[in-house]
Amino acid sequence: MLLNYIFIAFFLLAFAFGLLEVVLSGEWNVFSTMVDATFVQAKNGFEIALYLTGVLALWLGLMRIAERAGLIDKLAKASAPVLGCLFPSVPKGHPVMGNIFMNISANILGLDNAATPLGIEAMEKLQTLNKRKEEISDAMIMFLALNASGLTLIPTSIMAFRMQAGAANPTDIFIPILIATAASTLTAIWVIGLKQRINLFQRPLLLLYLVMVTLAALVLFAWKYFSQEQFAQISSAVSSLLLFSIITLFIFSGWKARINVYEAFIDGAKEGFHTAVGIIPYLVAILVAIGVFRASGAMDYLSEGIRWLAEVLGWDTRFVDGLPTILMKPLSGSGARGLMVDAMQTYGADSFVGRLCCTVQGCSDTTFYVVAVYLGAVGIKKSRYVLGASLFADLIGAIVAILVTYLFFASVN
Repeated sequence: MLLNYIFIAFFLLAFAFGLLEVVLSGEWNVFSTMVDATFVQAKNGFEIALYLTGVLALWLGLMRIAERAGLIDKLAKASAPVLGCLFPSVPKGHPVMGNIFMNISANILGLDNAATPLGIEAMEKLQTLNKRKEEISDAMIMFLALNASGLTLIPTSIMAFRMQAGAANPTDIFIPILIATAASTLTAIWVIGLKQRINLFQRPLLLLYLVMVTLAALVLFAWKYFSQEQFAQISSAVSSLLLFSIITLFIFSGWKARINVYEAFIDGAKEGFHTAVGIIPYLVAILVAIGVFRASGAMDYLSEGIRWLAEVLGWDTRFVDGLPTILMKPLSGSGARGLMVDAMQTYGADSFVGRLCCTVQGCSDTTFYVVAVYLGAVGIKKSRYVLGASLFADLIGAIVAILVTYLFFASVN
């Protein structure tokens, strides 16, 4: 229901801001730009789904091998203590826990291409447990919120963009990103947990918090010990090695279990194709709404309004120049990435704004994209409070990103 209201609001606000632009400037081409945006975003939605078709076919094929080999069941048992606390409505020992574990692991390692198909596979299995097929379940809400919070331990792509932009130290935003993304994820867990009356102080969850702190400490040690080039190379190499190791493990497990690996892969790949086709309408709808809203100039007015308010309150207004990236992040991953690159080109990779945009880019995922794709994959129409909770986690992540950027780079112009 919330997605319905947001979809309508984007168009109504875009029309209102378009009329305002006509009144203020006397130019009517804003509506031409908005109409063009509908076609461009419809095309983008289809192209994204087309790209996802190949990725989904690959990873769902691999997942089918792992399922038939019994590997997913083993992963489910290994991750049951922690995930059982966060997903109490999922029956103990259900294989979907293995899918959820794989998806979260892919997100943590920054393996975006692997995370989406693994997440869709998990959503499809959660849907089999859902008694109300058109309404999102509690377990799906927690799963989507965790994905939207975008916990990433190694932001390899952002560091690569900073290197290309000529940053003196491309990895200097690593700790700010780690703090901001942890804040976003923990907010999602606690908001959903409190809403669903989950005990967040169970022993497995306390151990999870300890593991998160330990991993952060290890990565911080590596960041301090190695040079920026070495750290970037090692993080990229480790991510690639882990990804290919997962692929090899799936195939090896199928061979060891004496199943027809090729046939299992083909069956899963066929399912991936049909899933990708089903996503297209949902993806086109949300991207068109976002494109029209952005083309109307509404986002620019919002940024300037916040700048004016910050000046009235006597605040430092440098963060306002990073607002386009902050506001775009929940709406469009590629759009936010483009704004991040543009900010580094305009203000400099080592500027306050450049570093802020990089920190924001790494603190959460593209919430509207995640919700649209995952719910579209299983035909969910009633999203309940998942979008609101996810956007709140995004907001906390963005606020923390701004604060840590001031903390680490206050003296930078």
